[in-house]
Amino acid sequence: MRAIRYYGPGDVRLDEIPEPRVGDRQVKIKAFTFCLNGICGSDLHAWDALLPVTPTHTEPHVVTGETLPIVMGHEMSGTIVEVGSQVNTSRLKAGVNVVVEPILACRKAACSPCQEGTRNVCPHITFIGLGGGGGGLSEYIAVDEDLVQVLPDGVPLEFGALMEPLAVSWHAVKRSGIKAGDKVLILGGGPVSRTFVVVLKLFGASWIALSEPALKRRELATSQGADVVYDPTSPGLDVVEAVREATGTRRGADIVFDCAGTQRTLDAAFQAVRPRGSVVNVAIWDHKPLLDIGAITLKEITFTGVISFDRVHNDMLKAVAEGKFNGIENIITRRIGLEDFVEKGIKALVNEKDEQGESYNVSSGKGSPTVLIGILDETLQSRYWFILVPGDLHRPGI
Repeated sequence: MRAIRYYGPGDVRLDEIPEPRVGDRQVKIKAFTFCLNGICGSDLHAWDALLPVTPTHTEPHVVTGETLPIVMGHEMSGTIVEVGSQVNTSRLKAGVNVVVEPILACRKAACSPCQEGTRNVCPHITFIGLGGGGGGLSEYIAVDEDLVQVLPDGVPLEFGALMEPLAVSWHAVKRSGIKAGDKVLILGGGPVSRTFVVVLKLFGASWIALSEPALKRRELATSQGADVVYDPTSPGLDVVEAVREATGTRRGADIVFDCAGTQRTLDAAFQAVRPRGSVVNVAIWDHKPLLDIGAITLKEITFTGVISFDRVHNDMLKAVAEGKFNGIENIITRRIGLEDFVEKGIKALVNEKDEQGESYNVSSGKGSPTVLIGILDETLQSRYWFILVPGDLHRPGI
């Protein structure tokens, strides 16, 4: 089968590899015609440097036991074509459309996060498509049954592939302690940041502001429903002051999400949040930032870090079935061909991130409705992929 494989920084190839065998408690998902997969900022970051969750050519990952090269793709949905001998077929069977939760944890008895059901903070965490275990950028993938959720009737596969980036937002919003009526500021406007706008509305936020320097991203954030969108580079504009004025009595935002991960945005978060408000760090940092401990203490700010997600798909899929995410597919704005995957996909997004500002569609067929990758029509001689690529260079699910 064909698969996009990662060999190391700057080395991604389209290879022919054997199809995966389905294990006793696994399902085999067909990606050739039906699977959609997103490429997120972590995939882009891997172009420049090896991710902590990725093995090397000589050192296998402790969870998967795999070394480089590995199949890419961790935002995926697809259709089951085969089930293992011990799979619960009342839930999972051939022909069922599913979405994959890509988190791979050690599951060891001595690992308290795994035993407590918080896999996303397992010290050995990795992800399908980043640490081994196959990947969505292939014609088939075999996945453990407990990592597979059934898509509700009538929900297209494109929505399924969007579940991974939406899960990041859902998890972060839940961890923030949001209450109905809260006023929220989002710092950074990449594709995943914009999913926060949709999720925050579902959780009852009464006012949502977003700060982002790239024009295209600001326009897309507005289209997703942000109440106010700021350009932090605009002459004379102080985003912190603007937020204080907009939230009444100069109190500040109830919650601030830092999705950009710069010293400037982190400082702004502590300044813009109200006393006893919450700041949530969503970004992954490549260095240790300075924290304004004085502000955290004197304003009694609750500062929370979040990584990826865990066990949120059931609630999200219910919301999808109820039509609460309608329009989210507008995140996708462009298509490229599979043969141009590296040059016009990864390299373009790394080098022109601020100009592009949007997600890419890599596709080779008809219709490209989501943030993901997948060959749609096996009858077409030229094949394309749908890709949703978050613009910020972060870790899986960010």
